[in-house]
Amino acid sequence: MFKTRKVRPDLPPGQRTYTSTDVAKIAGVSLRQLQWWDERKVVSPRHEGHKRIYLAEEVIEITMIAELRRKGFSLQKIRRVLRFLQREMGRRLADVFSSDSKLHLLTDGKSIFLEDQQDRIIDLLKNARQPMFLVSVSDQVKRLDDIPKKTARSDGGLPRRMRAAV
Repeated sequence: MFKTRKVRPDLPPGQRTYTSTDVAKIAGVSLRQLQWWDERKVVSPRHEGHKRIYLAEEVIEITMIAELRRKGFSLQKIRRVLRFLQREMGRRLADVFSSDSKLHLLTDGKSIFLEDQQDRIIDLLKNARQPMFLVSVSDQVKRLDDIPKKTARSDGGLPRRMRAAV
């Protein structure tokens, strides 16, 4: 039996989206890895036909997952971090997008911290009982700006095959 995809609300006008190719470049992962994460519902983007369309928040999640994987974290520990991010990030990520605030994720695999004050980050690192890994959320957001915005197609967004037939 096939599982049906969750119906998602339409994107608000002006919302910036990213293609799989853009996300792969930003996060430094393969297209196959993105497909696998979608199939496993780790990060589920919107779908337009066979294309995956990612929102900025989903791209940030993917970059965080990719960074932690490169640092040797297991998928089980990454899922814990992801649950934390999904719970806490919605509130904090808007601040990072709109201002110059610096947000960092720190984890040792058991404890997870989302900090924006440098003195708190240093205290956490000094008082840690085991090695802590630091990922700069702000740097991940800046990477999104490196991808040029796509301009809207003047043909109404029809696929190439359909444009030729019209």
